[in-house]
Amino acid sequence: MQAYDERLTAPRSWWLTVPALTGVTLGLVLLPLGTVPMLAALVTGAALAAVGLSVYGSVRVRVVADSLVAGSARIPLSALGRASALSPEEARAWRTHRADPRAFMVLRAYIPTAVRVEVVDPRDPTPYVYVSTRRPQRLVSALGGSEAPSGAASGAA
Repeated sequence: MQAYDERLTAPRSWWLTVPALTGVTLGLVLLPLGTVPMLAALVTGAALAAVGLSVYGSVRVRVVADSLVAGSARIPLSALGRASALSPEEARAWRTHRADPRAFMVLRAYIPTAVRVEVVDPRDPTPYVYVSTRRPQRLVSALGGSEAPSGAASGAA
């Protein structure tokens, strides 16, 4: 087993646009109250949006101590089955029309690729774990597999 650690940060372009647009929007809402409330809303809105982006992008995916740690979940590797690296097209399908509502998903839509890991624990109703990742092959290798992206071979819901 290889160690693996990735932080699913928001794209750099979001760090400029989201706080700026949020600040300007709140500033315009409070503009009728005067310049000081407008400036306070602009600064506060931008700061709150930056904090929100930081929290949203603080999700980590790790393979440590014989466990997959994805977001708030810590899953023992013994409870996991086959891991499949998903191409952008497959990842889109598994997070939309092929998704199972019982699945555990660490989903970041701005990351085009993902890994789908079957859950083999009979006591767990979760059929699979879907994890967005920028390095799907490395995550699959860290989980103990070596499966490459494939079309429909990754299974059905």
